[in-house]
Amino acid sequence: MVMVVSVIPYAIALLLLSIFVRGRPLYDVAVGWLRVVIGAARWIGGVEYRVQGLENVPPAESNQPVILCPKHQSTWETFAFPTIMPHPLAFVFKKELLRIPFFGWCIGRLDMVHIDRSKRAEAWNKVAEQGVQLMEKGVWIIMFPEGTRSERGGKGGYKTGATRLAVTTGAQIVPIAVSSGQCWPRRSFVLRPGVIDVSIGKPIDPAGREPDELMREIETWIEAEMRRIDPQAYSSA
Repeated sequence: MVMVVSVIPYAIALLLLSIFVRGRPLYDVAVGWLRVVIGAARWIGGVEYRVQGLENVPPAESNQPVILCPKHQSTWETFAFPTIMPHPLAFVFKKELLRIPFFGWCIGRLDMVHIDRSKRAEAWNKVAEQGVQLMEKGVWIIMFPEGTRSERGGKGGYKTGATRLAVTTGAQIVPIAVSSGQCWPRRSFVLRPGVIDVSIGKPIDPAGREPDELMREIETWIEAEMRRIDPQAYSSA
C-alpha cells in the first residue's frame, strides 16, 4: 500500500522536473522514492537486509566502468540496489514496463536502457550503444543475467548479454548473490519478515575472455554463493 500511495507524488514531481532537467537530478528523485519503499518494507513488513562484500565495489570516485550482475528473485533487488551502490545505475529492462502507470512513465524519463526482447539483434545493438554512452557518463550498468525472476532455490538460464557488453567495453563485472525470494517472493507483494542477504563478489576483468566462459564463471559463483547465504532454499536439491 505504501508503494502504491507514495509512487504518485514522487512520479508527478519527477515528471514535472523532467521538463527542465535530465540525468542525475531525476535519478536522485527516483532513489528517494526507492528509499521510502525499502524503508517501509523494513518498518512495516519486517524485511531487513545485510550486505557482505561492499568493499568489492569500486569506490564512488573511480572512473572504472562497471556492470553489475545480480541474482534475480524478486522486486526487492530492483528497488534496493540503487540505494546501496555509490554510483548511479542504469537498468536494462523490457520495454513493457514503460506501460505501467506512473512507475513506467518515470523510468522512461531516466537514463535506462529499455529493449524489445522479441528483436534480439536490435536489442543487443541498443544495449551496446547506450551502454557505452552511459558508462562514459560514469553510470554503472545493471543486468540480471537470468533475464527474469527465478523462484527461490531455482535457477534461470544465464544469458551472455552482460558479458558481451563487458568484453566489448572493458567494463569490470561484479557478480551479486541475493536471497530476496525468502522475504519478497516472485510475483507477490506480500512480504515475509526476515533478513535478506546480499553478497557482492570481487570484480572480474573481462580482458582476454570470451563471453560464454565468462558468464559460466559468474553463474558458478552466484549459484554457489546462493547455497551459502540461503541453504534452506537448496536443502532438497
